[in-house]
Order: sequence, then structure tokens, then C-alpha cells
Amino acid sequence: MKIALIDYKAGNRTSVERALSHLGIDFCVADLPAKLDGIDKIIFPGVGEAKAAMDVLIERGLDRALREAAGAGVPILGICIGCQVLLDDSEERSTPCLGIIAGRSRRFPADAGVKIPQIGWNQVYHGGRHLLFDGIPDGACFYFDHSYYPLVDNPELTVGETTYGVPFSSAFVRNNVAAVQFHPEKSGRFGLAMLKNFAAWRA
Repeated sequence: MKIALIDYKAGNRTSVERALSHLGIDFCVADLPAKLDGIDKIIFPGVGEAKAAMDVLIERGLDRALREAAGAGVPILGICIGCQVLLDDSEERSTPCLGIIAGRSRRFPADAGVKIPQIGWNQVYHGGRHLLFDGIPDGACFYFDHSYYPLVDNPELTVGETTYGVPFSSAFVRNNVAAVQFHPEKSGRFGLAMLKNFAAWRA
């Protein structure tokens, strides 16, 4: 089993690489569609902004490759900005995104009474709704770093919820595509457990 990490000239790929290596999980880095051939699973790491990420994906043909992989049933995990670009669009620079999951990213409202961006630890309430959280306590803390939050059209896709000024879907899943707004690779033992669960996930 091999996992491909999407390279889009940004993101937090190195931290994800270290986490996967620590877990003994085989992976490669994919910066072109051809490098996704024969891949079992895909991780889209995060950090950056929506338009810059989409520009690189389109330039390299990875936008089409990711849509095709999602349609073919390949398990995909989007992290942070990788979570947001799976949606239809982002309020960040009015960016059209991949449209794999119906929804959009919105900036935290200025009147929410919280500092923007959210940087640091926050709780994720999952209620054991998905294998990604297997062995992880409900309300466990994960590391966040973002100014925009995902808003999915179908609330039934939400498998993890967090509140930061406003409640939002911090984890959601549709069939073989999963997304988390937090950084499991920076979230200690619970984050490592999530990556291990993704590696074991049969969508």
C-alpha cells in the first residue's frame, strides 16, 4: 500500500512526511498526474491559500487528476487548505475550487469575538462517527492554523465539529473522500492515530 502526498509548491508536506515515516507508512511525493498511477491513497497536505494552491493544481493538471481519483474511489485525505480546496469555492480571493464535495470556505466573521487566524489547539467532537477517529477520545484536541473554515452543504457529511467564534465542520467525509481542517501531523499522538486510521481505511 502506497500513499501519494500532493506537491503544490506549498503546504506542510515535510511534517506529513515525517509523521508517515514515523508510522512506517510507505509514501511518495506526486507533483504530476503520472505520479498518481498505481497509488492506493492520496493525502493533500495543507498550509497556504486557496487561489495559490488551485493555480498550481491547474497548471500541473493535478486538479483533473484529483477529481478522477475521487471518482474512481481512491481514498483521499485533505488537510487544512487541502480540506478547503475539495469544496466548490473559497471566499479567499473568490477562488473556484475542485468541487469534489459540495460546499465553500468562509472567513471567520470579524464580530465573532475571536482572534483571526485561529492558531493553536482546539477540541474536535466526533461522537465516533467515522473510522478516522477510531481510538481517539471525543473532544480530543488537535492543532489548527486557519482564517477560513469549511461550510459543507450536506451537514450529514460532518464527522467532526469544532467551535471557534462559530461552530463549523472540522472533519467531513463523503464516500472515499475525507477532509480535516486541523493538522493531524502536528497534533501529537491523536494526530498520528488519525493518519494510521486513514492508512487502514477501506472506503
